[in-house]
Amino acid sequence: MDELYSIGDAARRTGLSVSAIRFYADAGIVAPTRLAESGTRLYDLRAIARLDLVRTLRDLDTGLDDIRRLLAGETTLHDLFVLHLELVESQERTLRARRAVLRTLVGQGGTIEQAALMQRLVSMSDEERERLIDDFWTEVSEGLDASPVFVDSLRAIRPHLPDDPTATQLEAWIELGDLVGNPDFRQAVRTYLQDAYHTPPGRQMTTTPVQEFIHITGTEIMADLLAAHREGLPPDAPRVKAAATRLAAATADLTGKQPDTAFTSDLAAKFRLIEEIEREPLDEDPAFDSTHGRYLSLVATINATPPDPPIPFTWLAAALEHSV
Repeated sequence: MDELYSIGDAARRTGLSVSAIRFYADAGIVAPTRLAESGTRLYDLRAIARLDLVRTLRDLDTGLDDIRRLLAGETTLHDLFVLHLELVESQERTLRARRAVLRTLVGQGGTIEQAALMQRLVSMSDEERERLIDDFWTEVSEGLDASPVFVDSLRAIRPHLPDDPTATQLEAWIELGDLVGNPDFRQAVRTYLQDAYHTPPGRQMTTTPVQEFIHITGTEIMADLLAAHREGLPPDAPRVKAAATRLAAATADLTGKQPDTAFTSDLAAKFRLIEEIEREPLDEDPAFDSTHGRYLSLVATINATPPDPPIPFTWLAAALEHSV
């Protein structure tokens, strides 16, 4: 016959209190192995092992009904852990969202109305967030004197909050969602875009050929060149020179010029100048930083977009010079 232990011994072996063991017995979770003539509850090693399992599961906040089902053989330990993990992850997301709201409210000295708005923002579905961003860009771009391709490129940069966002991503979304719904911010972004792109250089940037170069043709060529640079190829490598020739030709096509030696040399000189300019501290642009720039910064945080790697302008200039 297996050795039996008193309820006090069972408590010492499991780390449970005597009252907790009595509670689990009365709740039909782990009954004593038998009762002594005096009424004392006695437990064998199997019962003590079940009590130890109960303690572990309760430390993980597993509900009594789930524990009862497990011990009754109605579910497996693996299935129970899977179910409980899903519950904990759901609670974690909820708590993370609440923390993001509270941190924002504390930082802003927020009101009840702001708290309700922020809670609504973090509870939005993907479709609701898409509609909010669509409404923002529809109003901002209405009547904007720019090509449809440029407007589409503006609308394409939008937040995609992941299913399991970090607190930082949630805080960024709260700020962005609040901003894009604000009529004053919408007007400020619209005004900035109008001012930035109504001048001849700005208007040139918004034309369809330039936009196609920036987002399609030029992107593909630059990707080839940067890949070659990462691989350690020298500027005079055949593959590099071929890509540099394509870059010069595509750039010349934008201005209606020929990609001859003079044009290519001038483009290389401009790349070297950009390298020099980038060494100098950048002047802040408050109009950009508080409007479209803030939108872009928050979207990058929400999407966890890594910063662009530095462009090797001097290497590119040398590649252009070797291509002629």
